Amino acid sequence: MVAKINIGSNLYGALAYNQEKVDEGLGKILGSNLVFEPADGQFNVSECIEDFMQFVPAHFRTEKPVFHVSLNPHPDDRLTDDQLADIGREYMEKLGYGNQPYLIFKHEDIGREHIHIVSLRVDSEGKKIDSYKEHERSKEITEHLERKYNLNPAEGQKRSEQWELTPVDVAKGDLKKQIAAVIKPLASMYHFQSIGEYKAVLSLYNINVEELKGEVKGKPYRGLLYSAMDSEGNKVGNPLKSSIFGKSVGYDGLEKRMAKTAERIKIKNLKAHTLKAVSEAKQGSQNESEFRAKLRQQGIDVLFRRNDEGRIYGATFIDHTTRTVLNGSRLGKEYSANVFNDLYGGNQQQVQEPIQDTRLSDAYKANTQQENNLSADNGLGGIFSILSPEPENHPKDEIPLPRRKKKKKRRYGRQM
Repeated sequence: MVAKINIGSNLYGALAYNQEKVDEGLGKILGSNLVFEPADGQFNVSECIEDFMQFVPAHFRTEKPVFHVSLNPHPDDRLTDDQLADIGREYMEKLGYGNQPYLIFKHEDIGREHIHIVSLRVDSEGKKIDSYKEHERSKEITEHLERKYNLNPAEGQKRSEQWELTPVDVAKGDLKKQIAAVIKPLASMYHFQSIGEYKAVLSLYNINVEELKGEVKGKPYRGLLYSAMDSEGNKVGNPLKSSIFGKSVGYDGLEKRMAKTAERIKIKNLKAHTLKAVSEAKQGSQNESEFRAKLRQQGIDVLFRRNDEGRIYGATFIDHTTRTVLNGSRLGKEYSANVFNDLYGGNQQQVQEPIQDTRLSDAYKANTQQENNLSADNGLGGIFSILSPEPENHPKDEIPLPRRKKKKKRRYGRQM
């Protein structure tokens, strides 16, 4: 079980995000503590905020009083709603939030069940809940819960048990859900330094992304549109705004991600494996098909972009071993598009064979998530889980936790 903790100041955004899942039939409320829980499973965000605020004094010093955690069991785990609710309550109790108001939501929007819990980091006296070594304690708690409920461990799993990304299949329908299940973990796990490189790796999963630039009310606007593609590379269905899937896969979020990973590629010398494999394949291949086959043996896909005359004007290498995407020019002049055009240019048949079994190691995923946890407010993850979509970038998401001036009369009793 992987726990992703995020903190912030936006209680409205956290609750509105979960309400959207409930409204769309992709989630439901499993339980609550000290918060009103509607009998019909529906709720009003404003009334929920009022209920939460009954426990917060008029003045407190904590700048980020919102606690939002997602608990993600392994896809092979089969848990009932009661078990998921019990896991949520026990997790909160052991982490020190047992006396805090919170709501437990179940999500089913990315092909596997997981829960989100929204709470407050400020107690009734205005004191911040102890967060000392919170991530370490959280890991100990999830390991305890794995043993107690006989769950698959989050780390140290065999290769056959690792999670995988599945290419979009237009025949299965629900393209929004399929795209969401790919782009968030992919954007987090792969290292790329340009939108073009990001677009290249997405194409392996039958997803296209387009940049939008313009002005809205005199202010510059930058955005992304995601679309599904069929086996011929044609866009299918209506294009979807990135805001539907969350800030981490929007233009600004990806820009921050690219700046961060550019340095990581340099520090960890991630291009070394790709460079060695491409160099050996290039020297030992008589044609493009042989070149591709040799790279595939090393876990590398190559994407050549051709114009109508068949001229290669772009080359991108997707190394699934190091999760690194590199344009040929980043490897050196001898790996530029012009060089490959001299070798393989012309109207020859394309051999695009996306890897269908590209898996994401749980250990790698957990390590990456922990790094993201430590920088949860840098715009890459927001206050939501890396394995599920975030809220749309509406003005409502910019509303901070309100400061209560005076205690209002409650409309309903507390549910203990």
